[in-house]
Amino acid sequence: MCNHIIHPARWEDSPFSRRGFIATGVAAAICPAVADAAASVIETDITFATPDGMADAVLLRPDGKARWPAVLVWTDILGLRPVFRQLGRRLAAQGYVVLVPNPYYRERRAPVVGDRFDFNDTAAFEEILGYRKRLTNVHVDRDARAAIAFLDAQPETDRSRSAGVQGYCMGGDFAFRTAAAMPDRIAAVGSLHGADLVTDAPDSPHRLIHETRASFLVAIARDDDRQEPRSKDDLKAAFKAAKRPAKVDVYSANHGWCVPGSDEYDVVAAERAWTELSDLYRTIP
Repeated sequence: MCNHIIHPARWEDSPFSRRGFIATGVAAAICPAVADAAASVIETDITFATPDGMADAVLLRPDGKARWPAVLVWTDILGLRPVFRQLGRRLAAQGYVVLVPNPYYRERRAPVVGDRFDFNDTAAFEEILGYRKRLTNVHVDRDARAAIAFLDAQPETDRSRSAGVQGYCMGGDFAFRTAAAMPDRIAAVGSLHGADLVTDAPDSPHRLIHETRASFLVAIARDDDRQEPRSKDDLKAAFKAAKRPAKVDVYSANHGWCVPGSDEYDVVAAERAWTELSDLYRTIP
């Protein structure tokens, strides 16, 4: 088992920071076995067209002559950076064509933060908050369609099989929206310590479940559950009403546990989530 590596980051509790704005991880936080598996992956920095311009992203696929299902990965609040490249490599090594976009391409190219992020730096923190606040649901829906279209245009993508999508923190919300925006393409959705999945808004992610045709894995952080204990029940009720297969579970880990380098990274819980996500993707028709 890998050692638990942490880069500390402290910040005041707030409606935004409580949801785990993740400190940037580094490759050393990934298990050696994962790094070995990712060595067989081809990684390419690309841009793809969206209705709002050209989005920068990283595209990853296994090294070989074959076709594989597509998976779109949405990052947490800090965006595309080295740790999400590592997570993308690990996923691609399992037999997928993976796209990890920069969600803030309208503002600037990735990475939008450096190797370390100090949440006590008020100016830097407010800048990240501004990026997130200006990223509307309409933007996310448009970006999701453009990202899947780009994946489907790749010669290595197996279009005969459905696609998957996964997201971390704010990306959990984006993953739900992607499945609702493209129900004919998305068959599997993973939300890892997702934020704002149940709100009072008419377009709350949990209200979009009936528009999807996917199976779901919703891994909830214990601290999020303590603060919003009804959310898991609302999600379960929404999945039941929509007749969508779903696993909704509270993990014994705090928000951010899946991202190496996060202050709350928990290697045991992270590996459990990865195993359950991998099992979900194996069901992609």
